[in-house]
Amino acid sequence: MTEIETDIESVETGTGEARVHWHRAPKPRCVVALSHGAGGGIGARDLVALAGTLPAAGVSVALVEMPWRVAGKKVAPAPKTLDAGWRDIWPVLAKPGLPVVAGGRSAGARVACRTGAELGAVAVLALSFPLHPPGRPEKSRADELLGAGLPTLVVQGGNDPFGKPDEFPEGDHRLVEVPYGDHSFAVPKRAGLTESEVLGRITDAVAEWIATPGMLSTRPVL
Repeated sequence: MTEIETDIESVETGTGEARVHWHRAPKPRCVVALSHGAGGGIGARDLVALAGTLPAAGVSVALVEMPWRVAGKKVAPAPKTLDAGWRDIWPVLAKPGLPVVAGGRSAGARVACRTGAELGAVAVLALSFPLHPPGRPEKSRADELLGAGLPTLVVQGGNDPFGKPDEFPEGDHRLVEVPYGDHSFAVPKRAGLTESEVLGRITDAVAEWIATPGMLSTRPVL
């Protein structure tokens, strides 16, 4: 069984203290950096599952607690402030000298899409990308996703009120659907899937995507 080295690194940013929770692979070939959503933390089931499984595949995972969350606030700040904090955290994520996949869930996915190319990420992982506010499809954020300029994997619940898979525009991104899943990838009993099976689909899809030939040598399109 692969032993995962874990540690917590504090990072001072222009918007407050952040924390990077490292889950290090014994022989890492890349880092996947994931921040949380606007209403939750790094304890989200998908983030925990990825941190627990990817290191065995040679992928170190950095779960990032954004400054507003470390400060105990319940509401995330404006996108510009989120982006500023992420930029200040990035040097710590890149410090191991490995290719970095920028990612996150919900609001964290938006940050990764907006900043990944400029920061030198090799790809973007978008978990539960909030394509629009619930019930407001006209308020589309598709431009953020389509403008990432990097190979992008979207993992989306089939019943996500922030955007169902069939609402997503065509583009260079790859989309993996979690059948019946909501914004947190919870599924109803009628789905016939256990929580572990759902999380397995997510982690398998991410691991296979990262293993795509040439993925880790991608350069951003600026």
